[in-house]
Amino acid sequence: MDRAGKRELVAELGDVFKKTSVVVVAHYSGLTVAQLQDLRKRMRDAGASVQVAKNRLAKIALDGTDVASIGPLLKGPTLIAYSDDPVAAPKVAVAFAKDFDKLVILGGAMGTTALNPDGVKSLATMPSLDELRAKIVGLINAPATKIAQLSTAPAAKLARVFGAYAKKDAA
Repeated sequence: MDRAGKRELVAELGDVFKKTSVVVVAHYSGLTVAQLQDLRKRMRDAGASVQVAKNRLAKIALDGTDVASIGPLLKGPTLIAYSDDPVAAPKVAVAFAKDFDKLVILGGAMGTTALNPDGVKSLATMPSLDELRAKIVGLINAPATKIAQLSTAPAAKLARVFGAYAKKDAA
């Protein structure tokens, strides 16, 4: 790779580190090409991305970003997974690491907060942004349905009472 290509890669990685909300760093030594392609597909389906870059160039791109705390993790064959959704990349990385033990999660960063491997795993267990939105909508919708049920309950009770009297009179 020539100098212009390196500068372009550093600029691209710098933009990624500035714009994403979470970054996960993992060792991928021992994974086959097919397994890496599977990881990339799973990440893409979840709205995340995976990139393998030279550690030296990634460290240069980290300077001046919020996620600069991942610099010491960049040793050996590392890959960087990132996403705008704070739980997408960690969730896929942890699930993939369970399936393939060759992927070893080293840590990561969420904003200015450095994450150890346990922090990444705990972040992966949190519900996604879409799941949280669905829960909020459900909570907002629940009182409205209860009000509707309460308003129709007296009429239903009256109908049952009249039905009971009608059956009593008929007997």
